[in-house]
Amino acid sequence: MKLELVNKRLQKFERLVNDTTPVAAPENWHVGIDLGTANIVVTVTDEQGEPLAAFMEWAEVVRDGVVIDYIGAIDIVKKLVKQANEKLQIEITSAIASFPPGTDPRISRNVVENSGLKVEAIIDEPSSVVRLLQIDEGAVVDIGGGTTGLSVAREGKIIYTADEPTGGHHVTLTIAGNRRISFEEAEKIKRNGSAGTLMPVIEPVFRKMADIVRLHLKSFDVKTIYLSGGTCCFPGIVNVLEQEIPDVRWILPHQPLFLTPLAIASYRTTQDSG
Repeated sequence: MKLELVNKRLQKFERLVNDTTPVAAPENWHVGIDLGTANIVVTVTDEQGEPLAAFMEWAEVVRDGVVIDYIGAIDIVKKLVKQANEKLQIEITSAIASFPPGTDPRISRNVVENSGLKVEAIIDEPSSVVRLLQIDEGAVVDIGGGTTGLSVAREGKIIYTADEPTGGHHVTLTIAGNRRISFEEAEKIKRNGSAGTLMPVIEPVFRKMADIVRLHLKSFDVKTIYLSGGTCCFPGIVNVLEQEIPDVRWILPHQPLFLTPLAIASYRTTQDSG
């Protein structure tokens, strides 16, 4: 799928997040559940992958791909599914689940199943983006709240995945330590964009992420890297990555926070292309 079309869908996704305005759903639709370190997202798309509904809640129930609060995660998934049901006047009984590469997919499966849903399929997060963008040659780097994950594609096939525990959570900890404030206060600063003046402080975290990418890609001839994940929304991060790894083309889609949730929900419409 061309990046231009994906960006249009991401713009629509952004407008739909937590919009409870009732609309009639089409006859067929797909549901994706993204259990992130910083948030949980339930997405509904039509058969072409066009977003119909998206509900998100910020929550710290997952850490580095491991659910640390099962009850909390289950309660949030149930709540978001209920909101999607009410908005679209449907009954969601199954969903596509996801997991960070290198972690046990049964963790995500258990949360979804204990939320009362059947797991239709389960895919690692950056690989779902590879499929959505139909990447023939290149890589996806997904920098979420807790981890930096990546997938490499060659001739349209995913040939390598990896994940390391460095993400937006570590950026927040660095801000908190520098300003001597609570983690919660630092997270607010990071999300509202006012942390730009702290780039000299948090830049080493971004360089560590670049080191992770460099390490895992050293055996591959990758010319293009697509970015995904909420941490990629941070102003200036792309400049740091370009400085650290200048011999590749870095592509930042519109609102990368929602790229993985969209890709997960679109799995059924893209699985034959990966």
